[in-house]
Amino acid sequence: MDKPSLQRDSFGSRFGVIAAAAGSAIGLGNIWKFPYITGVYGGAAFIVVYLICIALIGFPLMLSEFLVGRKSQKNAIGAFKKLAPGTPWYLTGWIGMAAAFVVLSFYGVVAGWCMEYIVKAAANAFAGQSPGQIGGMFGAFISSAAKPVLWQIAFMGLTAWIVVAGIKDGIEKYSKVLMPLLLVLIIILDIRAITLPGAEKGLAFLFKPDWSKITGEAILAALGHAFFSLSLGMGTMITYGSYIHKKENLGETAVQVTLADTFIALLAGVAIFPAVFAFGIEPGAGPSLVFITLPNVFQHMPYGHIFGVLFFILLAVAALTSSISILEVVVAYFVEDLKMSRKKATLIAALIITVIGVFCSLSNGPLAEAKILGLTFMDLLMWLSDNLLLPLGGLFITLFVGWYMKKSSVAEELRSEGVKAGYFEPFIFLTKFVAPILIALVFLKGIGLL
Repeated sequence: MDKPSLQRDSFGSRFGVIAAAAGSAIGLGNIWKFPYITGVYGGAAFIVVYLICIALIGFPLMLSEFLVGRKSQKNAIGAFKKLAPGTPWYLTGWIGMAAAFVVLSFYGVVAGWCMEYIVKAAANAFAGQSPGQIGGMFGAFISSAAKPVLWQIAFMGLTAWIVVAGIKDGIEKYSKVLMPLLLVLIIILDIRAITLPGAEKGLAFLFKPDWSKITGEAILAALGHAFFSLSLGMGTMITYGSYIHKKENLGETAVQVTLADTFIALLAGVAIFPAVFAFGIEPGAGPSLVFITLPNVFQHMPYGHIFGVLFFILLAVAALTSSISILEVVVAYFVEDLKMSRKKATLIAALIITVIGVFCSLSNGPLAEAKILGLTFMDLLMWLSDNLLLPLGGLFITLFVGWYMKKSSVAEELRSEGVKAGYFEPFIFLTKFVAPILIALVFLKGIGLL
């Protein structure tokens, strides 16, 4: 019988920690969602607001999650049970667990779309197609019953294959390869984009602020996206934090991961908007920007189908580095609290999430008319994650670290093994007062009270 390991796995190197945590943060949120939200809210001015939100929410929340994980050496649920025994704080871990199930269910579907589009781009399937025809191609694909589901299953199988190998030999090992690959791909795409005629308009859109575009709605969108982009509020960084050695500087790690995430998001914008403007495409095209607008752009470039292949490989790699961290949230709980072997835990977790994902996929086609509260199943899960689970998870984590944990206990963990933490007082202030208020605003907006 395959028994759970008695010795807890951990990251083997500092680069491994950064690669895995940055891989978790850098996902479709950066390359799929960030560019189109930026387009909707006017470009550079939105980026400035987003960066402020990252500093005020992203850094303190990520550091809080790392701290809870490393101090407890437990999974997202077990961490709160250990640090706050006999209290309801463990429900915060259950919110994270629910978010992990929900997010990965629809995330795997979209990642499957990326894999299909690698094949389409390689086959030069967009050549000679009008924007309307490319849109029809995308609509026909996602509304079909079989192919999107098969790609989703393939993606989830790949995710499970990496996770089942463990932290050091699975997640860390492959993150060390996938993250440099992601960076190389995005730099190649950036070079191609900025050398297109008319590309300077796209760069100006990204980096020359138009403050008239900033509204209350834009600010709340920036706040909300900070959660989706950084993989916060669903236990991923708590789980990864539990695998970080005491000698590592958690503050530096949180800063480096946050900067890497934001840097990749900006590089994605550089890869997309110069090309969009060079061919006179509307930058606020919405989610269809990636699967309809960009294939249209690529077909007008010299060797465009090659750059199309690279772009969708980039998307798939970014999705994979995030999906392994989300699946690990569930697997860690199954292994530690339910006493399963890692293999059994991974297979069961991946199977449950894949089944939920199948219904997400079918809700774009055969089950499109089966709606809950006026939303398709996939739209409902996306609404639940973005507007309820992630904000609530983030809110309770900041309240836990800022108000429940003793200040001396927080300081002890951040300064373990003689590590300096000159940021301690600003971190405590942000965690106690600023981050909870801003996160509460996101939650109120999500449930329609703001």
